[in-house]
Amino acid sequence: MRELVLELNGTTWTLDPSGSYTLGRDPQGDMVLDDARVSWRHATVSWGGQSWAIEDHGSTNGTYVGGRRIHRADIGPGVTVRLGNAVDGPRLNLPGGAAPQGHHDAVPGQHAFPQQAPQPQPQYQYQQVPHAAHAQPTQAPAHAAHARSPQATAPYQGYQQAPQAPGTDAAPQQRPGPRHAAVPDQRQQRTPRQEAPAPAPGDRGPTTFHQLSLGRVMRIGRALENELVVSDLQVSRHHAEFTATPDGRFQISDLGSHNGTYVNGQPIAKSGTVVIGADDIVGVGHSAFRIVGDRLEEFVDTGEISFSARHLTVTVDGGKQILRDVSFGVPEKSLIGVIGPSGSGKSTLLKALTGYRPANQGDVLYDNRSLYKQFAELRQRIGLVPQDDILHKELTVRKALRYAAKLRFPGDTAETEREARIEEVLRELKLDIHKDKKVTSLSGGQRKRVSVALELLTKPSLIFLDEPTSGLDPGMDRDVMQLLRGLADDGRTVLVVTHSVAELQLCDKLLVMAPGGAVAYFGPPEEALNFFGYTTWADVFSAFENYRDYDWSGRWRGSQHYQMYAADIDAVAPQPVAVPPQRIRPPKPQSWGAQLWTLMRRYVSVIASDKGFLGLMVILPAVLGLVSVVIPADFGLAAPDDGKSRFNGDAGTIMLILTVGMCFSGAANSVRELIKERVIYERERATGLSRSAYLMSKVIVLGLITAFQGVILCGIGFAPRALPAEGLIMPPAVELCLVVIALGFTSMMFGLVISSLVRTAEKTMPLLVMFAIVQVVFTGILFKVYGSLGLEQFAWLMPSRWAIAGVGTTLDLGVLMPPWDPKNPGDLDPLWEHSAGQWGLNVTVLLAMGVICGVVVARLLRRHEPEVMRK
Repeated sequence: MRELVLELNGTTWTLDPSGSYTLGRDPQGDMVLDDARVSWRHATVSWGGQSWAIEDHGSTNGTYVGGRRIHRADIGPGVTVRLGNAVDGPRLNLPGGAAPQGHHDAVPGQHAFPQQAPQPQPQYQYQQVPHAAHAQPTQAPAHAAHARSPQATAPYQGYQQAPQAPGTDAAPQQRPGPRHAAVPDQRQQRTPRQEAPAPAPGDRGPTTFHQLSLGRVMRIGRALENELVVSDLQVSRHHAEFTATPDGRFQISDLGSHNGTYVNGQPIAKSGTVVIGADDIVGVGHSAFRIVGDRLEEFVDTGEISFSARHLTVTVDGGKQILRDVSFGVPEKSLIGVIGPSGSGKSTLLKALTGYRPANQGDVLYDNRSLYKQFAELRQRIGLVPQDDILHKELTVRKALRYAAKLRFPGDTAETEREARIEEVLRELKLDIHKDKKVTSLSGGQRKRVSVALELLTKPSLIFLDEPTSGLDPGMDRDVMQLLRGLADDGRTVLVVTHSVAELQLCDKLLVMAPGGAVAYFGPPEEALNFFGYTTWADVFSAFENYRDYDWSGRWRGSQHYQMYAADIDAVAPQPVAVPPQRIRPPKPQSWGAQLWTLMRRYVSVIASDKGFLGLMVILPAVLGLVSVVIPADFGLAAPDDGKSRFNGDAGTIMLILTVGMCFSGAANSVRELIKERVIYERERATGLSRSAYLMSKVIVLGLITAFQGVILCGIGFAPRALPAEGLIMPPAVELCLVVIALGFTSMMFGLVISSLVRTAEKTMPLLVMFAIVQVVFTGILFKVYGSLGLEQFAWLMPSRWAIAGVGTTLDLGVLMPPWDPKNPGDLDPLWEHSAGQWGLNVTVLLAMGVICGVVVARLLRRHEPEVMRK
């Protein structure tokens, strides 16, 4: 055993072979690297008994030894290790000999930051822009977290004209713009962001490259036995393979991957093969590949991407434009705030930017790639956090993330890999101390962190958030915005739609939408109020309301701010019509059966955690069964004292109570289940969730619950009564119970229809009550239904009608109940015919109605999916 001398960031470390040492951005690690390309816990250096070795922990951007990406490799004096990039990533040198004077001794688990010479801080010069003598200078606030580019703080000269009230003759009021702004000293300026749009992946410097030779097969995947290992949980263990054919051409073959293989943004058939040329880009997870000569170049999307909108226009029925010619561009690693009054098209803009509802005109560019044309591939790199929480509040934080990881990661992902990623995200968002708490017990800000954590599982490069601070107090508002600021600084582009204006100074750019869906301002947030000529955002929003017909967009386009921050983007000629994206079937990370099993387990966990619902499941059928026992009658002919039998009118009443009670129980089980999970379903559907698996998980779990309730109802309702001696096919109790369970199942399916129709959960209860009352009327027990043209046909649509007919065949209600016409005792309800065939027909129709309801629900669920995915 011997010590290892290691140089990192100009500091020398001496590693003792008695322990292992972690490298990464985690401040609790042994050697901390503040570089966005380095993962939180990137790698470990340890003594292996015979030599030192470095092991990568599934980092996003990889660890490189000798220019080759490795999972584990032996290292020693003279070896150079790169983290995050094979060319210019942070370098670990291993010089030979003893450590030089002033070296740092590393102690495992007790890291200390090496002493370094203090770095010079950026100096700022203040330039006074001359204005009218009465104007008072105002200093634009400097960003608290990071240095801005010079464009972000360039002075704006001139006065901004406030809108004139319609109908007045007064001269327009002149309001001064900012008097001066901080301009970094060019000699010491740091530019952490590139303002110009980034080039396409093919034009970037490759992350690494691989040599191709004729006849060679190069397999890509997550497993270490692949020739090209991609440490990305979005990639299958054996994902795809490149083949160089003898005629000099190259082809890419999908190996049955879970998340798909893409050529120029379009998915190739599962297990299919496509011939590729020099200009084709192959997408696998977060990596893109291009063939240059006999070399395969790899470009890894580490999150540092540009994003821009070009002339987005959305038109609804009737020709009304709710989004008008919106253009803006943002650099990499930026936080963008979007504000505006109600009716300014913020939600529509968010849907257009994410590709969920593509604009009618214009385009959205993700790193110079059309999001609309290549949505199938690029959607995996976009995270969306809606205003409502996208998780089940009844679960603990860790359990909620576990189920999300099972649904989003490929089916061949090991549990240890999923757990490692979950723990990494929890630590990054400082949720590890709350991971065993139920989501419902967390504060509003912490719940929003959990929603963000769910999206970060798949390492998106672009994150959108819709009103993340809605309903939060000012302290939590600040915490959430600081969280988003940190996400941007760590190498992501974040766009947040918000109504809160308290923390806008944390944003790099601010987009202000005017009524009618046009851009009123885009630029640094500290210059926005001066641009509008007001001192508060309340005044700006009041001006929007008071002068709705004012050309806010024209004012913006005529300003110097427009020339500085948007003219280059807007100069690109608009597309007359956006190319309609391909209506895709999103690839499913898990097989249908695996998704169904995961969804069922999650649903059972949610129900089991709600003790109130569990109690109600048992109490409701028990109470309804006890109500029916109040009527002391058997299911047979009444025998008076004179020994002559007569009709038993109570039998129909008892069955009416039991069937309507089952109707209400079944529908009540499901009437809220889809509406309360609508936001969750919308997001999971966009990530590859199977619609049929989701619906089937509800049907199976709720069906079992309903069947259990039917057994309780029948057990209490039939226990004290004498049933007929023989049934038509099975014992009478079994026949009656099966009919009641079938009724409960169909009613449960009707409840799902209601839940998929309504927009809010509050509307479900009136519809549930109406459904139950209608079932009472059309059973055929209260009055004669058959033989009435129109009324009888309408009654066929009621589940209770067929349920009463089913129990009526077993109990022979046509004979047991008094005839509706005493003069015609043979006038019997045809659905109550005492025969096995009629009983089977009644039950079949009842179940068929449930199946039809399932088809209707599946169609209605399409309305709550991204428009680009609707088939």
